[in-house]
Amino acid sequence: MSTITLHRVLRTTPERLYRAFLDADAMAKWLPPNGFIGKVHHLDAREGGGYRMSFTNFATGTTHAFGGTYLELRPGERIRYNDRFDDPNLPGEMVTTVTLAKVSCGTELKVVQEGIPDAIPPEACYLGWQESLTLLAKLVEAEIPD
Repeated sequence: MSTITLHRVLRTTPERLYRAFLDADAMAKWLPPNGFIGKVHHLDAREGGGYRMSFTNFATGTTHAFGGTYLELRPGERIRYNDRFDDPNLPGEMVTTVTLAKVSCGTELKVVQEGIPDAIPPEACYLGWQESLTLLAKLVEAEIPD
C-alpha cells in the first residue's frame, strides 16, 4: 500500500472547488484521467452517504468500477472519503482527504490518498491525479459570462 500527496493553488473559490468534488456531472467531467470516460452511477453527498462510479478506457473499452462512503464533509474546507475497487486484484480500502483553504489568489488544494493497492504504481497514481487536476482547474477557473 502506498500514499500520494498533491498540492495546487487554483484561481477559484473554496466553495466552487468543494462543489466540483461532490457534483456527479462535474466529477464525470474532470475526475477521469486522460483516455478515460467517467460515469457516476450513484452519489449521495452527505456524511455517511456514498458514491459509485466507473472509468472506461476509451481505447480498449475496459471498465474499472469503484465506490465508497463520505466520511467527513465540511463545506468549502474538507472532504474525506474511502473507496474500494470492484476488481479483486485491487484489494483494500483507500482513503482520500481533500483540504481547501482560501489564499490571496484563490484556493489552496491538498489531496492525500492513502492505501493505494500495491498493483497500482504510485507514479501512475500521481500521473492520473495530475491529469485530473488539470481538468479540474479548467472547470473551476473558467469565468463564463451569463
